[in-house]
Amino acid sequence: MNQIVECVPNFSEGRRPEIIDRIIAAIESVEGVRVLDRSSDPDHNRTVVTFVGPPETVGDAAFAAIAQAAELIDMDQHQGEHPRMGATDVVPFVPIAGVTMEDCVEIARRLGARVGEELGIPVYLYEAAATRPDRVNLGEIRPRSHQYEQKKADVGRDEKWTPDFGPARVGKAGVTAIGARPPLIAYNVYLTTGDVSIAEKIAKAVRHSGGGLRFVKARGFLVKGKAQVSMNLTDFTKTPIYRVVEMIRREAARYGVSIESSELVGLIPQQALVDAAVWYLQLDNFEPGMVIENRLAGGEG
Repeated sequence: MNQIVECVPNFSEGRRPEIIDRIIAAIESVEGVRVLDRSSDPDHNRTVVTFVGPPETVGDAAFAAIAQAAELIDMDQHQGEHPRMGATDVVPFVPIAGVTMEDCVEIARRLGARVGEELGIPVYLYEAAATRPDRVNLGEIRPRSHQYEQKKADVGRDEKWTPDFGPARVGKAGVTAIGARPPLIAYNVYLTTGDVSIAEKIAKAVRHSGGGLRFVKARGFLVKGKAQVSMNLTDFTKTPIYRVVEMIRREAARYGVSIESSELVGLIPQQALVDAAVWYLQLDNFEPGMVIENRLAGGEG
C-alpha cells in the first residue's frame, strides 16, 4: 500500500489569490506532493489548503509553504473574522494510508523544530503531537481572547506562552501551531438571519465545551451578511454530521429562524456523506455494495 499523509495548513490570507497561488506553487515544487483543494474566505480572511504526499516529503512541502507565507503575509496588517495567530496559522498532519498517527507525530515535531530554527517562528505542538496536556486542544493555544496581538505581547514575558520550538519572540509572521490528528470536517451552516448573536447562542449550545455534542467545536460569525455557525467536527464516526445538523435545526427554531444553506471548507471523508444519506433516507438495509460504483470496483467500501 502506498504511504499517504494528508496536510491541511490554514493561512491567514483569503482576499489576495495571488498570494495563495505563490504558497501553493511552493507546495507543488516538492516532488511527490499533490494539492487536492484550496478554499478561501474573504470575511474570515483565511485559506485552507489540502495536500497529500508520502511521509518522507510531505513535511518538506509544509515547510516550503510556511516559509513562503512568512515572506508574503504581514500579521500586523491582517484583519478577519476568524481567530488567528500566524501567517501560517495551523498545520495538521493526518494519516490516510499506510502510516500511523505516531508517524504523523514524528513529522509534525520534526517540522516544528525546523520552522523554529530555520525560520525563527515560534511553534506550538498540538493534538497528538502535543508535549503538554494543556496544548492538546487547539482552542487552548488559540483562544479568541489570545490571538496574534496578544501573542506578540506575551510570548517571552509569560511562561504559559513559551513555544515548543523557536524563539520566545513574535515577528510579523506570528506563531504557528503544528500537530497530528484524525480526519476533521470543517463545516459551516448559514442561518436565515443576519443576527450574529443567534449564531453565537446556537454555537454555544452545539459545541462540546458549552455542554453540547462531543467532538464538535463551534463559533458564531457574521459572514456575507448572514449569521454563520462555523464548526470543526473532530470525529464524525462518533458524532456524525447529520446529528449536528439536526441539533442546529432545532436550536434555530427556538429563535424563529432556520438553516438557509451550508458549506464544506476543504474536503470530507466519503463515509461521512454515506452515513448522512443512510440516516436521512432511513435505509435500514443499506450495504456499501449497493452503491453501483462500489460494485463495479469489485468492493464494498
